[in-house]
Amino acid sequence: MKNKKADIPRYSLDRFRPVHRQDGPATPFGYNQIGKVKIIEGFELYSSDGLIGSMGPLKSAFYRISITVCGTLDMSIGLETYKHQPRTLSFTFPNQIFSKSNISRDAFGYYILFDPDFLNDILPAVKVVEEFPFYDTTGTPVFQISDQELSSITDLIIRMDSELQQHRTGREKALKMYLYLLLLEAKRSYERQGLDVSPPTSDHHALVIRFRKLVSVHYLTKRKVSDYAQLLSVTPNYLNRVIKDTTGSTASASIKEMLLQEARSLLRYTDQTISEIAYKLDFSDPASFNRFFRTLTAETPLTYRNRHH
Repeated sequence: MKNKKADIPRYSLDRFRPVHRQDGPATPFGYNQIGKVKIIEGFELYSSDGLIGSMGPLKSAFYRISITVCGTLDMSIGLETYKHQPRTLSFTFPNQIFSKSNISRDAFGYYILFDPDFLNDILPAVKVVEEFPFYDTTGTPVFQISDQELSSITDLIIRMDSELQQHRTGREKALKMYLYLLLLEAKRSYERQGLDVSPPTSDHHALVIRFRKLVSVHYLTKRKVSDYAQLLSVTPNYLNRVIKDTTGSTASASIKEMLLQEARSLLRYTDQTISEIAYKLDFSDPASFNRFFRTLTAETPLTYRNRHH
């Protein structure tokens, strides 16, 4: 019997480390080599030393902040792709599909992971999105900052590391305050650059943005263009024409791309058989899934799995 609900891995902090960290030595920064007695529940801080070179697609149960100091990497969040360059910040929130790849040899930076309720003493979890617009679904999750802003943020990161490595009074509260200040620094840069003000867009461009965000949320249960046309109160033909004219690709291609990300995650991060994955993704049989995957990637699901294992 088919199971229409695919269980793409959704990682909590206590399960996530093997996915993003290499085995072996790393600099004693943050959680790179942390001992159990120094762990702060619901919060982790790393430098990119020891980071696995390619990660995802996957989902997390926590918030992420990434700061690229030098070098480059590619990042995908849902259907959007971004190029990290020096002085780039990126933010993802729980349940988003994201991935990183093509990390350059000279890349270096820091990243922070924290549970939704970690800042409750300072800011209730339900207020995080309201307070920090880059965590909103309509916000800009990746942007560059100035040299001075980068210096301020890295200074806060160094202070966080100092609190982690020492057992001083109030270290957990201090970490929460430094994290809040870091988010505030990012928000000030966001506002300075006018990213909090939506630029004027054409009706067609606005429709494309809304469509792509809806696909990122509903792709598992809504597979037809007509499903999204109904949500957007337009006809399927009109939606298809606008997407094609604006992006050069079809509306159905966007739905297939999100489904492909789900398939890649299941192949890479679970031990389910290809047949099981095919049925979980609601394909009629494994052969149909193989054709779908090969058409979009020029390789079979088995080849992809073996390459990443």
